[in-house]
Amino acid sequence: MTSRTQSWSAPGAMDTTEAVGWGWSMQDAPERPVHRSWTRRLLGLGFWAAAAALVVGFLGFLGFVYSLDRFEQPPETRADGIAVMTGGAQRIGDAIDLLAKGYAKRLLISGVNERTSRDQIADLNPGQRRLFECCVDLDYRARNTIGNAIETRRWAEKNSFDTIIVVTSNYHMPRTLVELDHALPNLQKIPYPVAATIDPHDWWHNPAVARVVFTEYLKFLAVWVRTRFEGDPERSSVAHIISGGSPIKKQLVAEPVWR
Repeated sequence: MTSRTQSWSAPGAMDTTEAVGWGWSMQDAPERPVHRSWTRRLLGLGFWAAAAALVVGFLGFLGFVYSLDRFEQPPETRADGIAVMTGGAQRIGDAIDLLAKGYAKRLLISGVNERTSRDQIADLNPGQRRLFECCVDLDYRARNTIGNAIETRRWAEKNSFDTIIVVTSNYHMPRTLVELDHALPNLQKIPYPVAATIDPHDWWHNPAVARVVFTEYLKFLAVWVRTRFEGDPERSSVAHIISGGSPIKKQLVAEPVWR
């Protein structure tokens, strides 16, 4: 039996097929090397980095929220002084109550508005007016939490205090302690978080609470990073930028003014 091979091609063109018997097969074209785009790689890495940052940030936020005190507890020990940061009447009221109960000898109310007099604050706490005459100092210079820390340092050093009770809102306490630890690393601080303003655990179904707590979390992170790289807060360029000039109001005298 005779076998034959046929090969067909267009006139003037090279043969691209080869027939064996009565079946034809195409010759395999050479494969081109596949080069992955660097742009695609960078986009992929950027996506996963952003996703990881979101997960870590959210876990950090949860840790921040659930570390905040929901209820007020009396200090475990007495101290030399009490420093309260303005921002709510409840803070000042609680600080004056601690002073009246003998938890410290003196009280500093830091960040008082220039238009607020001693009598006006005393009128809000009529049962403790006698304390304002002997044991309460008002700081009119601090403009923000950095200023609070600077003025608290001056006040504590002036009175030779070794320990202070720190009074502020529960959500504001972590950032306040970071600022105070930076300004006063050798002073013992006893936190007294005021929990009457918001319940941080309500963040997941209360948009107002979520906004306050999340904003404070971002500020806390910024302060933590800032204090890792700067020296004295009074000479911090970042503190001056944040404060729009200075974290403390300038007075006509060099020393802080407490009235």
